[in-house]
Amino acid sequence: MNIEQKIETFLDAPTFGVIGASANPEKYGNKVLRCYLQNGHRAIPVNPVEATIAGQNCVKSVRDLPDEVTSISVITPPPVTEQVVEQAIARGIKNIWMQPGAENPAAIAACEAAGINLIADGSCVLVVMGYHEH
Repeated sequence: MNIEQKIETFLDAPTFGVIGASANPEKYGNKVLRCYLQNGHRAIPVNPVEATIAGQNCVKSVRDLPDEVTSISVITPPPVTEQVVEQAIARGIKNIWMQPGAENPAAIAACEAAGINLIADGSCVLVVMGYHEH
């Protein structure tokens, strides 16, 4: 698949997980969550300490995401991304989008070995989906 097809497949999910969601509106982990919501998508923030972000109930880890989540956006530091990918593979996640700055070579290799549809080429979901501040 080319990058456009990978993105189309990723965005076809009924619900998205946002790993590294942040309560701080200045952080990309918050903007990515709000971007999904602005575009009419259901998104579940994953944050180990927050109860809700942008009005959405949080889950603590990838393992806690409901079954309808097949695509996750990863906005975490590279060492954390590796752990996220391990959990995602175990959980059966099919599509992973590593936001710019979250990429990790071991995590990318694990995705490829597991046959996951991976976007980790510097593409940004905020650009692709047309995020805007209110």
